[in-house]
Amino acid sequence: MQIEFKATKRVDQGTGASRRLRRAGQLPGVIYGANKDAVAITLDHNELYHMMRKEAFHSSVLSVELEGAKESVILRDTQWHPFKTQILHLDFQRVSATEKMHLKVPLHFVNGEISPAVKLGGGMISHVVTEIDIACLPKDLPEFITVDLKDLEMDQAVHVSQLTLPAGVEVVHHGEGDPVVATVLKTGAGAGEGEGEEASA
Repeated sequence: MQIEFKATKRVDQGTGASRRLRRAGQLPGVIYGANKDAVAITLDHNELYHMMRKEAFHSSVLSVELEGAKESVILRDTQWHPFKTQILHLDFQRVSATEKMHLKVPLHFVNGEISPAVKLGGGMISHVVTEIDIACLPKDLPEFITVDLKDLEMDQAVHVSQLTLPAGVEVVHHGEGDPVVATVLKTGAGAGEGEGEEASA
């Protein structure tokens, strides 16, 4: 799925200019990277606000049309108003089809309710990590990575090294060890007890 939006070049800059833009329903931003000059841009606030409510917007290569030309970018930073549902500023980074990029993508956990840990052990699965830092070429970027929990048993955990990654995707590991992605919490319920609670968990 290709996500596209339009932007215009922003001439007036500074705090006062940005405030005037926001009052007019516009959103200041910037595009940088790929050995090109940074470009200050103006976006439609409502359009971008609704786009940002979709998970894929944060983990996809986006297409921005600027002055009649399209560029491939990823969202790098978002500034929000302290208490209003208002975006204050967006940063986009250009991507190159031939250079690997680093980006956080969400983890989608599936089949936890049918795992032995829940069905037989009465446990509850805890999602320790909900996103992971990866490196890949833009064409290989997944919107999310699936974590299949169907074989998870009591006293077990899923580690980063056990994730099934799409072709061309590698995990960018920070620090030592093999971080836990999901683990089982004991709830005190035995097999056949509290099935409704387990399923909802």
